[in-house]
Parts: sequence; C-alpha cells; structure tokens
Amino acid sequence: MKRKSEYFPPFKDDGELIASWGEARLIRYMDGKWELCGGSENDLAEAKEWISLFWHEAVVGESLGRFKTGSEM
Repeated sequence: MKRKSEYFPPFKDDGELIASWGEARLIRYMDGKWELCGGSENDLAEAKEWISLFWHEAVVGESLGRFKTGSEM
C-alpha cells in the first residue's frame, strides 16, 4: 500500500502576483504574508507610494521587502 505522500508531490507556495511597478513585484502568499521584491530604487519608491496611498493599514519594512497589514500587527 502506498503512503499518501507518494500520490501527491510536495506543495510549494510560490505566491500570487498582485501588482507590479517596473521590475518590482507585490506577491501574496497563501499563509497571509505579502512581499515586495525586485526592481530598482525608483520602482520600489513607486510601489511604496502606491501602498501608502491606497493600502493604509500596510507597513512596509526595509528587510527583504516584506510587510504586514493591520490585521497581522
């Protein structure tokens, strides 16, 4: 009898692309975390400006571009 893990390959959460600014990408993961990654300084500045204007409860951190929403704080 085969084990359950032999039927299903290991799950990998690559995230879902939500928005992009130049090369900067806003990615949402299934565990509720968000990440702003890639892009030049100008791309990241545009992304952070958009986030500050339209997503007030989000706080962008400097390390690895990850951030939290108001419900995660």
